[in-house]
Order: sequence, then C-alpha cells, then structure tokens
Amino acid sequence: SCGPEVLKLLDAFVPLWLLFAQLLDKMSRQPLPENIPDVTSNPLAVMDSAEGSGKGDSGLEAEVVAIAPVRRDEPIVTRRELWSYYLYYNGDNGVGPNGYSMTLFQSLATAAGFDPVKGPGSDCSAADASGQCVLPWAGGTKAVSSVVLVANGVSFAVMTLIFTTIGSAADYGGFGRWLLLILTVICWGAQFASMSLTSPDRWSAAMALYMIGFISYGATLVFYAAVFPRLARNTPHARSLREKYESGEIPAEEYEVEESLEKNRISNISTMHSNIGYIFTLALNLSLLLPRMNDPKVNNYVLVLTNGYWVLLGIWWFIFQQPRPGPSLPKGEHYLTIGWKQIWVAFKQYKKLPYTFTYLIAFFLLADGLNTTGTLVSICQNDKFHFSFLQNTYLGLAQAITSTISTLGFWYIQKYWKIPTKTMFTITNVVTIFIPLWGMIGIWTTKFGFHNVWEFWAYNVVFGLFQAPYYAFSQTMMAELTPPGFDNMFFGLFGLSNRASSMIGPNVIQAIIDRSGDNWKGFPFLFALCLCASIVIWFGVDVTTGRRDAVAWAEKHRSYAETGVFTSEEDGVSASAEDSNLKKKL
Repeated sequence: SCGPEVLKLLDAFVPLWLLFAQLLDKMSRQPLPENIPDVTSNPLAVMDSAEGSGKGDSGLEAEVVAIAPVRRDEPIVTRRELWSYYLYYNGDNGVGPNGYSMTLFQSLATAAGFDPVKGPGSDCSAADASGQCVLPWAGGTKAVSSVVLVANGVSFAVMTLIFTTIGSAADYGGFGRWLLLILTVICWGAQFASMSLTSPDRWSAAMALYMIGFISYGATLVFYAAVFPRLARNTPHARSLREKYESGEIPAEEYEVEESLEKNRISNISTMHSNIGYIFTLALNLSLLLPRMNDPKVNNYVLVLTNGYWVLLGIWWFIFQQPRPGPSLPKGEHYLTIGWKQIWVAFKQYKKLPYTFTYLIAFFLLADGLNTTGTLVSICQNDKFHFSFLQNTYLGLAQAITSTISTLGFWYIQKYWKIPTKTMFTITNVVTIFIPLWGMIGIWTTKFGFHNVWEFWAYNVVFGLFQAPYYAFSQTMMAELTPPGFDNMFFGLFGLSNRASSMIGPNVIQAIIDRSGDNWKGFPFLFALCLCASIVIWFGVDVTTGRRDAVAWAEKHRSYAETGVFTSEEDGVSASAEDSNLKKKL
C-alpha cells in the first residue's frame, strides 16, 4: 500500500543523488574516434537517423549504433542452466578463501610471533604488549601485518601470470570450461586442507594454503565472469530482441539499450546470489560457532562447512552448462603461449579501442586501491576483535544483508529510470574513495579512523550498500567495452586489472608499515590511488562510444570468430616483415 509513496520519494530524491554522476558522464563524451569504419563496409553498424544524430553544427559525424554479431549456432540459455550459473556464484561467495582463511592465517602467525620491544618468547597478545608483533623472516624479522600483505602481493603476482598466460587461451574450444573446473577443484582442496591448521607452528602452512586458496578463488571469479556476456547474448529475451531488430520492429538504438540492460540484469542477479550465499554461509556457520565457541578446532570446522556449501551449490554449473565452444586452437600454437601473443596483439590495438584500454588501466589502479584497502581494514579489524571468527561472522552478516538489499535496489533504480551503467558505477566510486580517506583520519586521532568497534560495523554496512553494486557495475562496464567473441581475452585483461593489479598496493603498504610500525600510515597512498583512478574513469571513459568501437573492431576481425587467427589485413596497418610473420602465426 505504500508503494506509490515510495516511488514518489524516489522520483524526488534519486535525480538529485544522480546529478553529479550524470554530469560527469556527459563531460566524458568525446567525438567519435576516426577508427570506426564506414557503415557501408560494416552491415552490423547502423547510422542514426538524420533527425536524431546527423551531422550537426559541431561537424561531428553521425553515430554508429553497436550491434554485437552472433556468429555461431549457440544454444539458447535454459532456465536450468541460468540458475546453475547463479548458484555457482552463490557458493563462490568468498567467505572462506577471502575471509576466514586470512583470519586463521593471521591468528596463527600472531600466536607464533613475539613483541619486538620485549624480545623473542614474549606474547603479542599480552596485556602489557607494545601493540607490535613480528615473525622471524629471511634472517631477520617482519611485522605480522607485513607478512599478510606479502602473501597478498605474491598471490596477486601469481594471478597475473595465470591471466596473462592462459586467460586468452580460454577463448579456444572448451578450454575455458575445463579451466574454471580445475581452478575450482584446487580452491576446494586448499579449503578442506585447512582442517590441518591447528597450532601456531603451522603458520607457514597456513600462509601457503591461504595463498593457494586465494589465488584459485580470484581466478574462478574472473573466468566465471567471462561467461556472462555470452550468456546474456543467448538468453530467450536477448534472442527475441535480436529477431525484432532484424525484422525492423525496433530501432537499433532501442536494441542497444535493451541488450545493455540484459547484461546488467544477469550481472546484478548473479551478484545478488553471491550476497545471498554470503548470508546463508555465515548464518550456517553460527550453528558451529555458537555451541562450540570454546572448541580450539571450531574455526577449522567452520572452514570445512563453508567449503562444503560451495561444493554443494557449485557443482551444478559444470553439469548443466551447455557447450558454446570457441574456435579451434590454430596449428602450431600452444595453450601456454597463445595468450601472450594475443595480449601483445590486443595491446597494439589500443588506438582502435581507446576507451576499453583507458578503462582497463584506470580500473587497474582503482582495483589495486580498493582491494588493498579491504585487506588493510581487515587486518585492523582482526586485531580489534582478536581474530574472532564469531565477531567476523556477525560483521560479515551485516555486510551481506546490506549487499543484497543494495544490489536489488541499485538494479531497480537503474531499470526504472534506465540509467547508464557508468552513472551507476560512478556513484559507487565516491564511496570507494571515502573508505581510505576515513582510515587516513586515524593517523592523527583515535576517535575516528578505524580505531573503534562501531566504525567496523559502519564500514561493513557502508561497504555492503555501495561496494557490492560496484563489483556488478564494474563487470558490466567491462562487458560493454569488450569486443564480442573476445570475451575471455579481454576479461583476462580485466582480471589482470581487478585481481592481479593488487600485487603493487600490498607491497607498497607493507614497506610503509615496516618502516613506520603503524598500519594507518598506509591509507594516504590508497586514498590517492583510488582518487586518481576514479577521476580517469569519470572523465576519460565514454561507454557508449567505447561499445561501438568494440563492436566495430570485432566485426573487422571477423575471421577470429571463425578460425581464431588474426591476419595482417584485419589489423589494417602497414607492418615490417617480422611483424607480418608474427601476425600470420597468430
């Protein structure tokens, strides 16, 4: 009964809330780049009508509407297949590899460390401890916080190797399907093996298992996300839209908007399922944490239970996923080398895909800042709550519940007002910048800046409200700017930006902490990183033009969609004999 009143309030306040983001979106609009081909040579590029987008006083050419080609007879997505896709992400929610595993590792490392002020043999958690804790490391000592950050930095470096070496290879045949399965099984194994981590002297094993689980978990997110653009192009609704467009029932502009909304629908619903899985997993864990809170092995039992939930829900995707293989691997090429060659070719196309690569570079910095900020806040949170799985579960529930509500809310607002993806993403960026700024305040005062219990509750609520949609919209932004048919190649680069970028931040922050002995001294660097990256995305990325660039580029390289081979003619540039030979190989 209160629905109309709620809609009236939203109608009144949402436009004001979005004004800043929409203004930034308009300011980022640039003239269409010259590399968009003439429509006479591209049957899938459609000119706007003379009334709507013809050459105006500014002398700009008519715009080209992006219509992604559907080249193969790919099966239509079934309801069972789509639900199994959602359920995989419901289980792959990160509670174990991205949360509990780090807490267990940091807890064992702290128990094995000593207070540098009092010397070896002292207890870091003693009432009169100095607040510092170090471990023996490479012939000297290193702060426990720095050791955790080193583990993160090395993990992200390994992710970089994975994404660059085999990321593009996932576009060929059914390799991507098997790659996701193998990475998932490795992560499951590392999580189950955590049952053996029961004493402080096993902190190094805890570090190794945490890294294996974190690396494989991060990789599963990337190759899982790479599937959704192809799913979105093959849903019954997307196919119906395509048929209506081809029969002339709807204009190209309407098709472009509706296809974008379909991508956002799948992205937001899958993100919502991840958040629902987060809630269910944490609530399920309370069934162990509360009655067995005095059991020294309860944390290990919880990790096994968390992982079992993922196995139960995630296995169905590998059963019900329909085959949509890519082209065969070209003769003379290998899965371990083709990725590097294709990345080289892709990077040489940056002038033809300016907004795609601007977004990738800016997101590289933004993801580095946000991921490292999350790690640093988690370190402070674990110290504050004495590595309590129970307290972290309560905080995680607050974050998960608000994440689910915000994902649905943001999606409803976007769908109701048909707001562009970039505008929604911009709103989340503001909060991304605010988090390290708040932590930076903690350098000068203990009243604010992640020193108090209430601040960690507030952080988890705010993170849930704004950073859950951040992940959904950043993923959709990448899907919008990815050339159709090159999903794994560009999502591999996106994974490099999203996950592997954070090999920089943790290493810089751990050096700052080692030198200063103060965790909060790392926040200013992270604030500057997030701010600079956000400004580039706000003013330097035009999603509409970038999407048209991507479709035009994919159409120009149409032979890849059939053979997986790049040719010199498709690159459209003169090259040296050596360069031509390389391109022929590719």
